Amino acid sequence: MGGGEPPIRGGIPGGRPPGAALSLRAFRCWLTTYRRLWRSSVWSSFLGPVFYLAAMGYGLGSLVDKNGTASLGGVPYVVFVAPAILAFQAMNTGISNASFPVYSSVHWSRIYLAAQATQLRPADIYRGHVMFITMRVAMNSACFIVVMAAFGTIRSAWAALLLPVAALTGLAFAAPVAAWSVTLDKDYPMNYVFRFGAVPMMLFSGTFFPVSRLPGWLQPVAYATPLWHAVALCRGLSLGIGLSAWSVAAHVGYLAAIAAAGLWAGSVTYRRRLYV
Repeated sequence: MGGGEPPIRGGIPGGRPPGAALSLRAFRCWLTTYRRLWRSSVWSSFLGPVFYLAAMGYGLGSLVDKNGTASLGGVPYVVFVAPAILAFQAMNTGISNASFPVYSSVHWSRIYLAAQATQLRPADIYRGHVMFITMRVAMNSACFIVVMAAFGTIRSAWAALLLPVAALTGLAFAAPVAAWSVTLDKDYPMNYVFRFGAVPMMLFSGTFFPVSRLPGWLQPVAYATPLWHAVALCRGLSLGIGLSAWSVAAHVGYLAAIAAAGLWAGSVTYRRRLYV
């Protein structure tokens, strides 16, 4: 036994656990941190979207409903906008947790640098963090779906699929943003993601009014945005109308393709940034 290879534990020579187990360890690190800090995120993660729904759905909605809702499919404005806010919240949670927290993990808190001293590989660190961000998206979305149901804005049993769609939406934004954020040496470029990415998509991706109301030249741009696919899918599931098997497959495929591309890019950028 003396001169042979080290024993195999966890399926990997030398005792390194398999990749999934290592990614789970990285995820548990973020989960432990979140258990101590979750109270500070209640406002931005849950109460903010709830008040946003009340202000837009009932405040602005009362004015919209007075002038007719034919362009909204004949439903009250709050019913029209609630699933879109769910999609926007999933996008915003994904981007927010994949930008400054990732940058901080390299430059400020240096969590990533500490993880390098363990068995974790750059890809494990990346996947574990993305798993945690997706969990955050799912938690926030689940709470908001409960609020949607309490407000009476859900009209279809297909709304049971809103949670996985919201989680996929958050992943589709978090994976590529994290892959990019880890490459930065300055933090100010991350503001551009919100200013020139998240905010325009929120305004012009069918969130607050149908895309058909946009100028003709701008409509194809709106249809190409990931948020439009998420909004259309969430709205169709919530209302139970406007979706076919083909359109559901197209929306899910579009978001899944972006998430997959982001995960691939992250495995490359994290390796380049963290490999020693």
